[in-house]
Amino acid sequence: MSDTKVKVGLIGCGGIAELKHLPSLKANHELCEIVAFCDIIEERAAKAAREYGAGGAKVYTDYRELLKNPDVEAAHVLTPNVSHCRITADAFAAGKHVMCEKPMAANTEDAQQMMDAWKKSGRLFTIGYQNRFRPEAQMLHKVCRAGELGEIYFAKAPAVRRRAVPTWGVFPDKSKQGGGPLIDIGTHALDLTLWMMDNYELQSVSGSVFHKLGRLREATEGNIFGPWDPETYEVEDSAFGFIKMKNGATVILEASWALNVLESREAATTLCGTKAGAEIRSGMSFEKDELYINRGAHGLLLEERIAPGGHVAYFDGASQDPGVIEAKQWLMALRGQGSPLVKPEQAFLVTAALDAIYRSAETGKEIRF
Repeated sequence: MSDTKVKVGLIGCGGIAELKHLPSLKANHELCEIVAFCDIIEERAAKAAREYGAGGAKVYTDYRELLKNPDVEAAHVLTPNVSHCRITADAFAAGKHVMCEKPMAANTEDAQQMMDAWKKSGRLFTIGYQNRFRPEAQMLHKVCRAGELGEIYFAKAPAVRRRAVPTWGVFPDKSKQGGGPLIDIGTHALDLTLWMMDNYELQSVSGSVFHKLGRLREATEGNIFGPWDPETYEVEDSAFGFIKMKNGATVILEASWALNVLESREAATTLCGTKAGAEIRSGMSFEKDELYINRGAHGLLLEERIAPGGHVAYFDGASQDPGVIEAKQWLMALRGQGSPLVKPEQAFLVTAALDAIYRSAETGKEIRF
């Protein structure tokens, strides 16, 4: 696409568009312009177009009409999970590049259709796992690639909230989301963990899924987003997976929007290697995201962490928002400079593992790959 601005079309102008994609694309205005907006609620798309659109930006209520727009080069699919497959496949068929919000799809079958459509299209494809772009995640990835942890043979992927059930949008609607916290926030923790391990060779998955607190009215007490409606709560409130890789490495995944625990840890990871271990601590229980590396040296056990950057007069030195960095590297890739950090093959296997946890819990059997 050379050095011209990438022309983006947004499909879905709800919460994730407002909170992440629209501000992130605006922050990269020198690289792109948003020329088309689509939402099933026309006023929502029109509002986004007024606030973020290029001159003459078009507004649609049918995504297929947006995909017919020859000006749109890249489609951002920001809709509920179950619609990712259909819209992404249609976008590739229309010759568009695609950025799809996480998770890739609601199940493995849909994810495979998306992979097939992508490979046939010859276009670029990535999934919105912005947590990879946090500074502590970038540093830990470099540590892992340098071999400083040795062989990583055990890991934990926590995405656990004490009481933070989302009460807006379609989060509790299984027909639109395909699942609850496992597919919503568990996907981030698993993506981070497998990326650090650089291990996507799945062997087997076992899982447990619980519908306990979500359907109890008394459990809604203390929810930070206000009480949810147990009568319309259709998805799990917690899920747990035991994932074994072909080389024997093991990952324990924990995901919950509501669990009676003291510590809330989310988009985090714990890695145990033969030379050292590491933890990213993040979530509601932590004032800021932290990275700790632990090892033995000089006859003692050591813990290392990222030092605070301090303050320089007249310069804030603040790190950029991960969503802004994610958007920039995607837009640069579309301009022929580099490639997207999040590979479709990686996101596919994250979806496959999550789907296997659901299937294992439903059948009571281990799912083997």
